[in-house]
Amino acid sequence: MCGFAGFVITARVADPLATARLMGERIAHRGPDDAQYYADSRVALAFRRLSIIDLEGGRQPLANEDGSCVLVFNGEVYNYRQLRTELTRRGHRFATESDSEVVLHGYEEYGRGILDRLRGMFAFVIWDKRTNTLFGARDIFGIKPLYVYDGGGEFLFASEVKAFLDHPGFATSVRCERLADYLSYSYLPDEETLFEGVRKVLPAHWFTWRDGRFDTGCYYELAYRADRSLSEGEWAERIQAVLDDSVAAHLVADVEVGAFLSSGVDSSYLVQRAVAAGSRLRTFSVGYEDERYSELAQAQWLAGQLGVDNRAALVSAEQFFDATADIQYFMDEPLPNPSENPLYFLAQDAARFVKVVVSGEGADELFGGYPNYQQECCTAAYERRVAGPMRALLGRTAGALPAFRGRNFLVRGAKQPWQRNSRADYVFGAQERLRFLSDDVRRAADASPGPQEASRRYFDEVPGADAVTQLQYADMKTWLPYDILLKADRMSMAHSLELRVPYLDREVLELALTLPVGQRASSDRSKIALRAAAGQVLPRQVASRQKLGFPSPLASWLREDAYYERVREAFGSFAAREFFAPAELMRLLDEHRAGARTGVSHMQRIWSFYSFILWHDQFFGTSKRARRRG
Repeated sequence: MCGFAGFVITARVADPLATARLMGERIAHRGPDDAQYYADSRVALAFRRLSIIDLEGGRQPLANEDGSCVLVFNGEVYNYRQLRTELTRRGHRFATESDSEVVLHGYEEYGRGILDRLRGMFAFVIWDKRTNTLFGARDIFGIKPLYVYDGGGEFLFASEVKAFLDHPGFATSVRCERLADYLSYSYLPDEETLFEGVRKVLPAHWFTWRDGRFDTGCYYELAYRADRSLSEGEWAERIQAVLDDSVAAHLVADVEVGAFLSSGVDSSYLVQRAVAAGSRLRTFSVGYEDERYSELAQAQWLAGQLGVDNRAALVSAEQFFDATADIQYFMDEPLPNPSENPLYFLAQDAARFVKVVVSGEGADELFGGYPNYQQECCTAAYERRVAGPMRALLGRTAGALPAFRGRNFLVRGAKQPWQRNSRADYVFGAQERLRFLSDDVRRAADASPGPQEASRRYFDEVPGADAVTQLQYADMKTWLPYDILLKADRMSMAHSLELRVPYLDREVLELALTLPVGQRASSDRSKIALRAAAGQVLPRQVASRQKLGFPSPLASWLREDAYYERVREAFGSFAAREFFAPAELMRLLDEHRAGARTGVSHMQRIWSFYSFILWHDQFFGTSKRARRRG
């Protein structure tokens, strides 16, 4: 697990190696164990290493035998031994025992076709001097990050955007026309970022750069193909077999591997399967000092049942708020998900004892774990029983009446699945968000489509699929890489900790894509087949426990004087005035403070503005981390 950066050399760079060194040092948290740099007449590369496999070898940038190709690689390839054997038979000679060298020789042998053979999490870039081409790619889920900057005659790439800050040709600003989308989604649900000129290399995509031309394409498409021939018990057996194989692959390392353990089924099942295979994992859990919002007691009880050591971290309100600016810096893109804060402290605690952890991200998206999938099952039953024109009439009527039990159900039932996508207007609806923007930003955002319309493309990519499958597909394309995996990578790597996700394995995915919807979710059940598998080996109350997310006391804390004042000060800052309507922000904050009496809560909305303001200060403002200007 590592971090890398690089760029095409132009006249703006007087000393390419010195610039590469600065860019590498900016992301030293991703790889504190080693640092190496490379430059020729065209390209410079920086590499920071966290040594996990082949501790003595595997240094990067890594060249092939004749030096014609040079690689920087971040991640793990779990089938690298099989690929190494195959490539050796084809005449390739290896100088290290690392998985990164397998990728390099695989590129020599198969070109872009190597991507179809890789099982793992990765982002990499290869400088091919034979064709003067940069070739890069990202794993199919987007577990590992990769950004490019293409502007002003410069081409830069890196594991994290902040590495670009130390390049003299990096000139950027906030992409104001996308700020409205951030307010709706909490992230940008596509290849763009809030940095002008910076884009993400999408999950399951490759890119090439040659002579100033950037091209990109997809190498893996999600293809749902339900197999309705198996019973729930048979599905449970298949899930357990494929997950056992994935867990075994994810435990391979030359250092100790630990695990994150919550009270939920996803992480509990992973730890149980590791224990069943003979591993004695050290586990780590996190909770709040306020026990009303903590799952620590359940996690520690389960650790005792499984016979594994468990270490618990407690997070106070002061720690939570004090860390938020750092968290937004490490995040690269503003992300106002309060669960990233305890994850930051969980990773910090684990990193004191291990270099690698396994974690349960991805199970909900693959196996049908979110409540909105259950809601969609209810809506689908309603659609089968009530004709479209009548649903439309009932929806209009319900929408015009004061709130009553069942109102939201009738309004939802009149919409198309893409209009019911709760991720699209997760925080703000299309029109409501505009009044919170400053005049200049509102004008820039006026031309952008509403969040539901922007999400429609993902539903259109799986025509004919049932609505639950369409929602899962949209989550796999947006929520998973831009929220779940973004915070998992950044919060772990902030503390030089490698986080592995066995559910997000190519073989596990291929099985999940064949699950019929009835084995994923129903109106009253979630992750049906996965829970059936877990129920064979876990206590029943763990296997059946409904998803809790990570409940947060943040709403209560924002009503306390000390933390209300912190946010109030931010809402009066220059960034608040430049991008938002401060009077509207203060109205939200004061309404929320009074909500202890009135029942009104604006926690997520307040946190969206506050997170952006702190992020802006880290990258563009007065923070010591902000890029020096002038």
